Amino acid sequence: MPHRTRRAALIFVAITIFLDYSAQSISFPVLPRLAQELVGGDPATAARWVGFLEVGWAIPQFLAAPFLGMLSDRFGRRPVILISVFGVGAELVMGALAPTVGWLMAARILCGLTCGAQAAAMAYVADVTPPEERTKAYGWMTAALWSGIIMGPAIGGLLAMNDIRAPFWAAAAVAFIGGIYGIFVLPESLPKEKRAPIVWAKANPWGAVDLLVQRKGLLVLGIALLLVWLAFQAKDNLLVLYTAHRYGWSPLDFGIFCSALAVASIAVQTGLTGRIAKALGDKRTVVLGLALEVIGFFAVGLAPTGVWFWIANLPIVLGSMSTPALQSLMSAKVGDEEQGRLQGAMGSIVSLTSITAPIAVTQVFAATLTWGPAWSGLTILIGGALSLVAWILVLAFARPVSPEQKSA
Repeated sequence: MPHRTRRAALIFVAITIFLDYSAQSISFPVLPRLAQELVGGDPATAARWVGFLEVGWAIPQFLAAPFLGMLSDRFGRRPVILISVFGVGAELVMGALAPTVGWLMAARILCGLTCGAQAAAMAYVADVTPPEERTKAYGWMTAALWSGIIMGPAIGGLLAMNDIRAPFWAAAAVAFIGGIYGIFVLPESLPKEKRAPIVWAKANPWGAVDLLVQRKGLLVLGIALLLVWLAFQAKDNLLVLYTAHRYGWSPLDFGIFCSALAVASIAVQTGLTGRIAKALGDKRTVVLGLALEVIGFFAVGLAPTGVWFWIANLPIVLGSMSTPALQSLMSAKVGDEEQGRLQGAMGSIVSLTSITAPIAVTQVFAATLTWGPAWSGLTILIGGALSLVAWILVLAFARPVSPEQKSA
């Protein structure tokens, strides 16, 4: 693929990932209000529905990611990615038009199903990027992911000031425009001779585990990825409550912190990750990144003041280079015809943490509120312990894979 074509294609893939995550997050500021409006104004009923609506996209995404990844191995990445983008647009239009909360639930389910096509997007990156540049490319995709997560709520809150449904319409327009743009700039990356048949028994999260077991060393890396995402879920799901309770932060204080954190994370992913991986290699980059994250998690969980909380997050931001490097290590262990299946398995791992972690960490945090302020960081310390286990696993068992081993 010519360099200019590959560059345009990777930019579109990054836009796809941004759209996936912004579509999920743009509704955060307005979903409770919209649910309350649709159920007749009762706060208790609305609160219950908000919980259902959040699970309404997480479970379908968990189930769909392996299937969509395998679908991209069979029919190519391009159709799956484009269908995903237009599907996100359709989901947002459904949300904008929703006359009932049941209709809104259907939109969230569609969001989960279509956003699961991130597996095809990440497989596309693996197809067109040589192994030595893959960590850098994954770093850019991670930056797109974080941009969507951070900018989605900000855009949603701003647009909803005059019309609660405006965020859905605006995001839908961007999705459809992006899809049309992709039709012209996104070539297929997987040649027909490298495509694999669909094995229906494996086109699900449990079947995806088979791939992790079959490839030597891949299961350990998959467990490490699971632990890393659980660690971040243990921290991020409670940051609003935690900083308000322990440091007395206002919404403005928290907003400033999140904005700074997002800018710093994007800078690390786009400017530092590729350089570090090129100098150290993927495994050493993962080991270094996880070590920084372990230090950061324990420092954040023990930070006595808001100032120290800011400082303690710096190692975590720097350590975020470990995630794209870990993805690159895993990607190197399978051939082109299985990249979609692998990315689907990784997508299910991430979705699983989104389903299970919020329930667990909120219960632990609620219990610590009666134990005193010093205990309120317990869930973050648990995240540090999970990161430590991931670091040990990678350090002890991860092995780089040569091209000969990969094709064997």
